[in-house]
Amino acid sequence: MAFATAKDGTQIYFKDWGSGPPVVFSHGWPLIADAWDPQLKLMADNGFRVVAHDRRGGGRSGQPWQGNDLDTYAEDLASVIEALDLRDVILVGHSTGGGEVTRYVGRHGASRVTKAVLLGAIPPLMLKTEANPEGLPIDVFDEIRKGVLTDRSQFYKDLSAPFYGANREGSTVSQGTRDEFWLWSMTVGIKGAHDCIKAFSETDLTEDLKKFDIPTLIIHGDDDQIVPIVASANKSSKLVQDVTFKVYPGAPHGLSMVPEFADRFNADLLAFARG
Repeated sequence: MAFATAKDGTQIYFKDWGSGPPVVFSHGWPLIADAWDPQLKLMADNGFRVVAHDRRGGGRSGQPWQGNDLDTYAEDLASVIEALDLRDVILVGHSTGGGEVTRYVGRHGASRVTKAVLLGAIPPLMLKTEANPEGLPIDVFDEIRKGVLTDRSQFYKDLSAPFYGANREGSTVSQGTRDEFWLWSMTVGIKGAHDCIKAFSETDLTEDLKKFDIPTLIIHGDDDQIVPIVASANKSSKLVQDVTFKVYPGAPHGLSMVPEFADRFNADLLAFARG
């Protein structure tokens, strides 16, 4: 297996497939790099080099006590990019991974990046505040923390329903996909999973978005029950300079793995990368 060494010595696992222009994927919480496998194969089959890492705290990466915050996640992403000396990268981030990508650009600029894709992403801020009344109240995130600490196995099984829209009439998501979500989530250590809730809910990425000076594709489902579009993509799309904003009617948070939406996302991703 391949690893990059983070600044604090944590080993960050990554997969590196194919050859061609590099596309680097950052996954959502509480998942691992394997959640991107369909897109990794698609892009590698179409002439791209694809890289996806397991965020610290889960999967095959190290599980340190410290560093479960977006600043460190962004530096871990930088460690992978620099270890492979990738240039002209297309960054793709889903959910918390979209926050990771955003903070990376905010801290490192676009010297190694040529485009970005934010899918169901958390920026600019998920938490409800006086300045962000469209956000979710802190009680929502306290309940997530409680679920992780009390019975994370059952919590993840239950969470897979709104994540993929399985609780909506006519949903086409399979039980296998929901089982896969549980399997990946259970590889994430409880410390990293718990700390990441604060990271994805309370980190304000507004100023990072304002630093984007690269073509950016923002995709969000208007039935996202995890990261509601009103406090995320609707706002992010107004902060990024060169943006293409696509709303998928009826799509859930994990739309890239739901049959009725995955084909559209894959086509949009490939077209944007080629454009």
